Amino acid sequence: MTTEYALPTPAERLIPHRSPMRLVDTLLSRGDGCGVTESRLPADAILAGERGMLDEVTFVELIAQSYAAVKGYIDLIDGIPPGKGFLVGIRHLMITGKAYAGDRLLTSIRTVGTFEGFAVIEGTVSRDAETVASGSMKVWLVEKGKDGGGNP
Repeated sequence: MTTEYALPTPAERLIPHRSPMRLVDTLLSRGDGCGVTESRLPADAILAGERGMLDEVTFVELIAQSYAAVKGYIDLIDGIPPGKGFLVGIRHLMITGKAYAGDRLLTSIRTVGTFEGFAVIEGTVSRDAETVASGSMKVWLVEKGKDGGGNP
């Protein structure tokens, strides 16, 4: 494998999100519809409260962006620009812990299935080997050449 495709790799090259909404820093590993990302949100992160505690919506976004990073990596290997997708549903989200700006967060995702332009994924967010959130989501994968904004 060339250096261009070596892991770990910065998520910035794999997902469309930019600061301050890019929460995933690095794609650490990927294989067979699964992947693991790493994130360390700064104290001034958009989703961090006054005392640095991360808003619970952060966990949803970490799972979604982690899937985007895995999918973007596959697109990169296939020689195409990373595709776009939109989160369209959340199921069984469980928040079981807290996280703070500066914490090293690992997000693991697994693709459960794909059908007619959609993907169903499961993800967990962990801090210090403790799961702080888990859930499943449905993502709409925008067809190449479409903008996803409803424009013809």
